[in-house]
Amino acid sequence: MNTALPTKALLLIDDDRDDRELFGEAIASIGSSLLVHFAENGKEAFDTLAKSVELPQLIFLDINMPVMDGWQFLKEIKLNERYSNIPIAMYSTSSLQRDINKAYEMGAAFFIVKPSDYTELKGLLANVIAGLDN
Repeated sequence: MNTALPTKALLLIDDDRDDRELFGEAIASIGSSLLVHFAENGKEAFDTLAKSVELPQLIFLDINMPVMDGWQFLKEIKLNERYSNIPIAMYSTSSLQRDINKAYEMGAAFFIVKPSDYTELKGLLANVIAGLDN
């Protein structure tokens, strides 16, 4: 009997290499059943999704990126029948109420202000991941 937990796939779209590395380390420390993919902008993320057999259970999306920013990606993904049901967590340094409101109006499931330290990031991600099971 196989007792391994099913893998949950996540996608982080963020142009900041340090943020991607920190996010990856935090996810790895939360559990071995989590697999995270990375993209540097919205266009690269769509390319990644197009090649994926299994879609991510959750996409973490930065707002400010080159090529295709978070707003443009969010708009496009919600119009795409194959991807529109994937929950989107806006993941930004912005804490502006207008950005938070805009994200929810455009269909984001969460708005997360990037934590300033690793322990806070790990706890926040653990809570979000636990919510995927509910």
